[in-house]
Amino acid sequence: MKIKLLPLLVFTLLIFSCDKDDDNNNNNYIPDIVFDTQNSIDTSLPQYNDLQFDGNHLVLNAFGYNAIVIYNVGNGNYVSFELTDPNHAPSNCSRLSVDGITASCNCDDNNSYNIVNGGAFDGTTGNFSLKQYFVEVNGSVIRVYNN
Repeated sequence: MKIKLLPLLVFTLLIFSCDKDDDNNNNNYIPDIVFDTQNSIDTSLPQYNDLQFDGNHLVLNAFGYNAIVIYNVGNGNYVSFELTDPNHAPSNCSRLSVDGITASCNCDDNNSYNIVNGGAFDGTTGNFSLKQYFVEVNGSVIRVYNN
């Protein structure tokens, strides 16, 4: 009987010790905005053409909470992040500005984040990384969405 209970005990401990949410999912500063770019980002169009090249990015003000950035990480892979500082309440200065791979907060805290992986650079206050959005690529069309 003891031998049969041991696997059940181990299984139960594993289930209760695992957490589906990481800290970033518990960020109350950025509202969970539902959006879908659908087929509007077509890299064969001039306004999106730069996204065809590795290392380039594009900021879209019409999506997300403040705006989103899409970054070409190479080999046809893209990432997209919210351009709102995740480590303080939204305000008129919390929209991030992008220069190269750095997204910087315009508030006094000078927080900055890497748009390649969403991580915070040294000196950033707070525990949250950038809010990441889903990306799908179909030919020349890049779809970014949050649902």
